[in-house]
Amino acid sequence: MQPVKEPGFRQSVELMFNRAVALTDLSPGLEEKIRVCNATYTVRFGVRLRGSIHTFTGYRSVHSEHMEPVKGGIRYALSVNQNEVEALAALMTFKCALVEAPFGGSKGGLCIDPREWDDHELEQITRRFAYELIKRDMINPAQNVPAPDMGTGEREMAWMADQYARMNTTDINARACVTGKPLNAGGIAGRVEATGRGVQYALREFFREPADVAKAGLTGGLDGKRVIVQGLGNVGYHAAHFLSTEDGAKITGVIERDGALYAEEGLNIDALRDWISTHGGVKGFPEGQYVADGASVLEEDCDILIPAALEGVINLGNAARIMAPLIVEAANGPITAGADEILRHKGTVVIPDLYVNAGGVTVSYFEWVKNLGHIRFGRMGRRQEESRHQLIVDELERLSADSGVGWQLSPGFKEKYLRGAGELELVRSGLDDTMRVALQNMREVWHGRSDVEDLRTSAYLVAIDRVAASYRAKGL
Repeated sequence: MQPVKEPGFRQSVELMFNRAVALTDLSPGLEEKIRVCNATYTVRFGVRLRGSIHTFTGYRSVHSEHMEPVKGGIRYALSVNQNEVEALAALMTFKCALVEAPFGGSKGGLCIDPREWDDHELEQITRRFAYELIKRDMINPAQNVPAPDMGTGEREMAWMADQYARMNTTDINARACVTGKPLNAGGIAGRVEATGRGVQYALREFFREPADVAKAGLTGGLDGKRVIVQGLGNVGYHAAHFLSTEDGAKITGVIERDGALYAEEGLNIDALRDWISTHGGVKGFPEGQYVADGASVLEEDCDILIPAALEGVINLGNAARIMAPLIVEAANGPITAGADEILRHKGTVVIPDLYVNAGGVTVSYFEWVKNLGHIRFGRMGRRQEESRHQLIVDELERLSADSGVGWQLSPGFKEKYLRGAGELELVRSGLDDTMRVALQNMREVWHGRSDVEDLRTSAYLVAIDRVAASYRAKGL
């Protein structure tokens, strides 16, 4: 449990915003315009299920329309409330600005436990919720574009997109009304893994700069680094999987609902995820030491701590005991404002949620562009790229044969070089570039201003500056 005096999630976001905006020279009026949430729509609707009418409460909040459409996920959880949705919408505004995705910030939620309903019932509920939002243009490819969030996924997005198409039969861009759809319904390759992949790219860029690594009291690269992950859902799993299989990191701890596992030698993430899918939790997994009090593993010694599930897991109650020198916020708001201050004074480096989990909205942006363009990425140029590469390989092989040198291309080189970039490769390239440039922009502020102590403040400053520039361009 969090201490009674702990600020809530919305207050934490506001406190962090206030800390950054105090370092700007914005006029009070423009500062207030950027701060406030423009509108929140609350809908209560009934669905006949199991022989009776059940009433559900949902929200769609629009924080800023400095750019349109606005963008943000829809989550299904019993904890959904107006304050949470508005705080998440504010984060989306700054997140999109930071990674230069041309959207304003929005967020939605439905107060429901999706596990309590079967697939058909959940579809009925989702379609009715979508209907209520669509008829008010709260789902629209030009105005408001939702995406998956906690408790939702490709399936729910496909239902919403189909509901929009049924209600707007002449809209040629109907598929662009939501992102995070299945591939066969207008989705994009790499979207499911996008947020976790973004975490990996963020860490790779961080470790490219020795000065940043030294600030965290670490040395070298990601290879061999001990990582603890809180939450092995979509984001946590993909981040852990990519870091361990591609970068040589060791996942020494995994925290889940029913406890945690800890193993100094590292855990097999794919085997663990299969176990959780089958057994519903980590307990009984043959590797590692089981810890019933999962939250205590947040305080174990490691190099990198990745909270990837819940808000407020690092708070005034445990911040002083967190040993990790580098914390990577893969979830939204996992560190409260009070805990953030404690960690900052300890010298802990925090790579903020505003940046780290922006991989999802970045690839959502690519999907939206794909839907508006009505063509998959790579379709026009892939084979031409392969043909040009084939010319070079053929010429090299001819020169080798004519000269009598007899050298050969390295094993596997020809196959890799001749393969043109398809949609997945282009999506990953775009995501990598986005995460690199965003951190480089943050780094300029972090290292370039004596009044900026941390990456969170620098991220907010970059984002606020861009939002302010958009409003000024509108004449405000």
